Order: sequence, then C-alpha cells, then structure tokens
Amino acid sequence: MFSSLLIANRGEIACRVIRTARRMGIRTIAVYSDADRDAVHVKLADEAIHIGGSAARDSYLSIEKIVAACKASGAEAVHPGYGFLSENPAFAAALEAENIIFVGPPVKAIEAMGDKITSKKLAAAAGVSTVPGHMGLIADAEEAVTISRTIGYPVMIKASAGGGGKGMRIAHNDAEAREGFERSKSEAASSFGDDRIFIEKFVTEPRHIEIQLIGDQHGNVLWLNERECSIQRRNQKVIEEAPSPFLDAATRKAMGEQSVALAKAVGYTSAGTVEFIVDKDRNFYFLEMNTRLQVEHPVTELITGLDLVELMFLAAAGEKLPLTQADVGITGWAIESRIYAEDPFRNFLPSTGRLTRYRPPAEEVSSDLVVRNDTGVAEGGEISTFYDPMIAKLCAWAPTRGEAIDAMEVALDEFELEGVGNNIPFLSAVMGQERFRAGRLTTGYIAEEFPNGFSGVAPDAESLTHLAALACCSAFALDKRLYPTTPEPRAVIIGDQRWDFSVRADGIEYWLTAPDGKKLLVESGWKPGNSLCIARVDGRLHHVKLDRVTGGFRLRWRGADLVARVLLPHVADLMPLMPVKVPPDLSKFLLCPMPGQIVRIDVAEGDIVEDGQTLAIVEAMKMENVLKAEKRARISKVRVKPGSVLAVDEVILEFEAV
Repeated sequence: MFSSLLIANRGEIACRVIRTARRMGIRTIAVYSDADRDAVHVKLADEAIHIGGSAARDSYLSIEKIVAACKASGAEAVHPGYGFLSENPAFAAALEAENIIFVGPPVKAIEAMGDKITSKKLAAAAGVSTVPGHMGLIADAEEAVTISRTIGYPVMIKASAGGGGKGMRIAHNDAEAREGFERSKSEAASSFGDDRIFIEKFVTEPRHIEIQLIGDQHGNVLWLNERECSIQRRNQKVIEEAPSPFLDAATRKAMGEQSVALAKAVGYTSAGTVEFIVDKDRNFYFLEMNTRLQVEHPVTELITGLDLVELMFLAAAGEKLPLTQADVGITGWAIESRIYAEDPFRNFLPSTGRLTRYRPPAEEVSSDLVVRNDTGVAEGGEISTFYDPMIAKLCAWAPTRGEAIDAMEVALDEFELEGVGNNIPFLSAVMGQERFRAGRLTTGYIAEEFPNGFSGVAPDAESLTHLAALACCSAFALDKRLYPTTPEPRAVIIGDQRWDFSVRADGIEYWLTAPDGKKLLVESGWKPGNSLCIARVDGRLHHVKLDRVTGGFRLRWRGADLVARVLLPHVADLMPLMPVKVPPDLSKFLLCPMPGQIVRIDVAEGDIVEDGQTLAIVEAMKMENVLKAEKRARISKVRVKPGSVLAVDEVILEFEAV
C-alpha cells in the first residue's frame, strides 16, 4: 500500500477521501486554488499546496500543476475524486509517466468509456442492451434535426464527453432540437473542451438506475447492487437511493452481470458505475459508464457496509479485493439528498455568498438509524461562482424505505443553512409527497410534480395549528416575566388565518385553550437565541427552524416557510386595516436571475421581440441559462455586453410597449 496520497480535487469529495486515507494511515496532500485558500479540505489534509487561480482551468484542471504538486510533496498516489480531471485519460497517462499511482481505472478503459459514442459501441459488442440512436458525429443543427426526425421525437441530445447533466438537452420538436444542439455543443466545449454531440431516443416514463462496480488488477470485478437516481433536474441528480424501489431480483442480477461483462471487456479496475435507463416494463438500456467514484456512492456504502474509497486504494495498490460476489448483500435502505446553493423559489437559480449559518444535523450511527453528512464547507465559508453549487450530501439509512424517508425528513428539518439560497425546502417537500413515498419515480418527476415551479408547501390544518401554537409559546419564552400562571390570551396570525389561544405555562409545558374549548399541550424547551425548536404538540414531535422577526417568528418546516405574528387580541383585530405595500413594477426590465457571466446578447436596441424569443444567455456555475421574452415588446436599451459579470437582479435589458 502506498503511504502518501494527493487528492486532485476540492470540497466535499476531497474531505471524504481524506477521511478514509487517514483511517488507513496514509498521509494526505490537498491542493487548492485562490478561492479555496481557507477551505475545509485544505485544513483537513496533512499538507496543502497552492496550485493557481480561482477558475478551474487555472488550477484543478491543470495537469501540469497537479503533477508538479505531486513531485513537490512526494505523493506516491493520486485520487482524482469526481469531476475535474477524474475521467481525463491524459491526466492518468501523465501520472503513469511519472510513476505515480492513479487511484482509478487504466488509461485505455477511461478512453473507451469516457467517450459516450465509443462506449455505446463497446457496450453493444459486449452484449449490453443499448438505446436506439445516432452514434456518429453531427455537423450542425440542421443535421441534428434530420437525425432527430429519423429516430423519432422525443430525443436526448448529449455531449460525447459530457457528465453531471452538462451538455444535455431533451428535444420534442425541430425547434428544440436546433436550440438543444447549439446549447449542448456550447456547454460541452466550455466544460469539457470537447464539443462532439450525439443523439439517442428518449425513453418515456424512464427511470435512471445505475450499477456500482469495483474491480481489481487480478481480473475480479464485482457489482455492488444498484442506485435509483431518477429524481433529477436538468439531468442533474438531486435525490438518490439504494436499493431501487422498482427493481426485482432478476432484473438487478441481469443489470449487474451485464455491467461486469462490459467492465471486463475493457479491462476495468477500481470503482466505476454503469448507468441505465429503465422503462416501465423493467427493460433496461445502457447510457454510459462513469470511470470514477460517483457523487452518490454513500448510499451504496450504507446498504453494503463497504468503504468504496478503501476498495479503490486496495485495487490501485495491486491488492486483491477482500470479498467475492457472494459476500455482497443489501441491508436496509439509504437515501441521499444533495444540498445545493440554489433558490428553489426562483426556479432553482444558483446562489452565491457567505454561509452565515451552517449547522447540519448531528451525525449518528446505531442499529436502526444512520445519519451521515458528507460536506466540504463550514460556517463562514463562501460559495463562489467558480465551482459546482453542491454544499453537502445528507444521507439517512434505516431498516426500511419508509423509515429512511422519515429519518431524512427529520434531518432536513434540523439542517440550518443561511446566507445563500438553498434547496432544503424543496427536498423536504419531495420527501413528504405520497408519490415519492410510494416509489413511483421517473426522470420527469420534478417537472411532473412541480409544473409551475416550487412555491413552498402548504401544511395541513393540524400541522398549521401546531406551528401556530409553537409560535405562541415561543413568544412567551422570550421573556420569563411573561410566563402566565393564569390563562392569558394571545392571537396568532399566519397568512390570512388566525388562532386565538388562552395560554398557561409551567416551565417547558404550555397549555393552550382555543375559543371552542379545545386544548393543546405544548412541551417546548426553546430559548431565545436558539434557531432550532424541538417540541412536542399533543405528543407529536416537531423540528422547526425558528427565527425572530418583527412581531413574531419565521417558521420553516417540511418545505413550508411561514411568518407567524403573535399579538394581543385587540391588536390582531386591527391588522386587516393595515395598508399593504405594493411591490415595484419590474416588467420593463430583464434582470439577471443569478450571479453569472453574459455569454451572448441576441437582440439590439430598437428590435421588436416576440414571446419566447431568446434574449440573452447567462453562464453560472458551469451551466448556460437561456433568458427568453415573456411577451411582445421593443428593446429600448441594452445595458450590458457579452463577457459582463453580473450580480442577481442587475438589469440586462430595458423594454417598452409596442
């Protein structure tokens, strides 16, 4: 086994690799860019080396700088993590030339599987079921339209060197095929330096299910069960679980054996993942092979009891795998929620800024519950525009799927994150949906369940009453002098609903009586300054994020984001008479929806644009976002130029009526 390891990555995955290396007694070396000078992975490693500017191309994507860092530190091996150089055969070859161990598959396997066109041909030759499509290179948008018509809409337009949802578009007609080809080609060029595009049939009602593999240098390749990754947005996975609630034992075995056959056909070693699209009849089709550790690997670890990073180390060091296929089982159920810096209330637009509060739920390991949080950030850290917006991977394991979902709900309720927009409310909303709990998943789940975007969750009547009661009790806890030993009236207003309570308190116990005589017992130890309230209302346990606002509290729970005003009854009587502030009219402006860089402006001053016409393209966190007109108008002023870096809500264009 090698004694020193350089991690050619950053953030959460760098921290994850360091943890296993430290447990195995391996010295770790981190690398960092200007933006990551104070990052968690830098502090966690035994040694850290600065490798360049904040932009990935100036640091984490520089093969020369990574190799130089290896030489300077004496690193015997390199773990690439995921993303960046993890699937770059030139990087693996450069390390090999310097006699540095690459903790990953051989160069030829990376080359074969890294190109989606080549990999599909190899998969077909190895007897793996593949999706119908056009595997040749496509010259331009018009050829893309011709091919799409031949295959039959809908089609998936994909970058040959792509991954992570980048360079991928679904097209349902000629217009979408043209635009999808252009956007996929542009994203692929900027993200991977390779703009080759191919097109394949888009399977309706599809599930995205993948098989985890591990192989050694002695010809042993094992499949470690599957992961269900169907909850996606813009082809980016959001929630993953293992095992899949859809597969039966026969389908699981067939997918595993085909995956192993493909791996052996290319001489694969180390960890890798074969991804499949599975239709409603459990027919499965090869999508691609990822020649690296996957973001969602923790759920596989939780149901198998294996450490995939440790197995990668053993394979890279030339050792045999310490288990056989018969040793691989499934114990319990695991779910992973990806915590992203994005605002679900603004169509999931990326968010940047400083983490003014970062308090994840406590990690836990017991016989009936595991809570795990893989992260690479800390309170006070900054989420920048330079890298992927993922903040953490929150995982929950329990003996059954239902129990795992329940555990995830509580963990999300307890996850305190302030300073940047984040998708915790959305993740909580999905966990509470009957369809998700029933396991009726497809890759179109988010679009189908949230066709008009995400606007929060409306709690049921009982839950809303419980939240109102918690707000009422918290108001009394603000000042112990207000603790009533005799009943005292208070009114709680949430939105257009009002509750009147008569309150009596004794320590952490509050007795609330409604006008109709119904009583509630609230047991709450919340104290002023606490941002998380854990309380029981009529015996039902709630974990509520609670912050003071003028006249009451902001309450966040299970995807709901509410403001509760706690008032004297006569003050509450006057509230309907208060004037309502009218928001400013911004319909005459095109505002930048996220921090990002203007890639292109498609209109000029004086142009008349139609509803749906492309106005500009903004790149943020390695994804291109197309901004379109919402109605017919004239462009009266263009405020920015291509290349301009804008903040949220900066004006791009001004409109006037036609």
